[in-house]
Amino acid sequence: MSLQIHCGDVAIGGGAPVSIQSMTNVDTRDTDALVRQINELADAGCQIVRCAIPDLEAAESLGRAKKLVKVPLVADIHFDYRLAIAAIENGADKIRINPGNIGSLDRVKAVVDKAKERDIPIRVGVNSGSLEKDLLQKYGGVTAGALSESGANMVHLIEDLGYDQLGVSIKSSNVRMNYDAHMMLRDMVDVPIHIGITESGTPRNGELKSAVGIGSLLLAGIGDTMRVSLTADPVKEVQLARRILETVGLREKSIDVVSCPTCGRTEIDLIGLANEAEERLEPIAIRRKQQGKKALKIAVMGCAVNGPGESREADYGIAGGHGEGLVFSHGQIIEKVPEDRLIDRLIEIIEAED
Repeated sequence: MSLQIHCGDVAIGGGAPVSIQSMTNVDTRDTDALVRQINELADAGCQIVRCAIPDLEAAESLGRAKKLVKVPLVADIHFDYRLAIAAIENGADKIRINPGNIGSLDRVKAVVDKAKERDIPIRVGVNSGSLEKDLLQKYGGVTAGALSESGANMVHLIEDLGYDQLGVSIKSSNVRMNYDAHMMLRDMVDVPIHIGITESGTPRNGELKSAVGIGSLLLAGIGDTMRVSLTADPVKEVQLARRILETVGLREKSIDVVSCPTCGRTEIDLIGLANEAEERLEPIAIRRKQQGKKALKIAVMGCAVNGPGESREADYGIAGGHGEGLVFSHGQIIEKVPEDRLIDRLIEIIEAED
């Protein structure tokens, strides 16, 4: 078990539940847009939000945003160590630095000293696209060994500077390399490990790579906090991260939609209804979960064979017929409504009883 650190009020490592992170993609200098997106991510279930800090103006904007949001904020720093110091002075809850571009030992020490002064953790963030030149020469390019050694070297360097409030990430876009690198890293450090697949791509490809890459690490017992990286709205990253944690059994589902695979007896657009139900009910289920309520079980069934039975077993359900369907609540038929009103009516009933 790793050392436990805290990012704001979120515990990382040391047996704490795996936390979900994401990163804003608006201009950090636009405080209003930044606060709006941070709150959107928090509403989706994100527990820690990272923000790019390209200049001093961005660091100051982060400080303003911090006073207006409830989740901890991580300042993402590349190249200029002075921006890390500025972000800490503006209230960042955690700093991410990249050993491939942060610079010399004295610059690292300056960041460590400031983090120690404010008692906030540092994440060593290694990416396959920005490895140190000496490691690229040693390994003949980007390899699992180069990634793991880069992360471990910086962790040990900071520990030697007298600071142990650390986490580390070593991310590749290559799922196999990413897995192998983490297998090596876990025997090299005892700090919390932040996992993910970097630059995984658009949702079509990135969701698959992330599910396999992150899921395999979680099943191997590796990972204290995680971020899914997609070329998409970051809210989608949070949604997928939560589903991965649910799928590997590390988090209870907030919503469980039971739907049949469709057959020749189906007389409604079951595929469309099931997808719409899951998408529209997910925010309601997340809110309920945050309030300490149990997960929602929803049945969306397409015909009279198993439909009524499954719907009665769920908290709420729909059993379709010819262009219409029955809406159930806790085993009881509420009413019959047209197909195009089924999801609206289902949501109305859930919210009225919530």
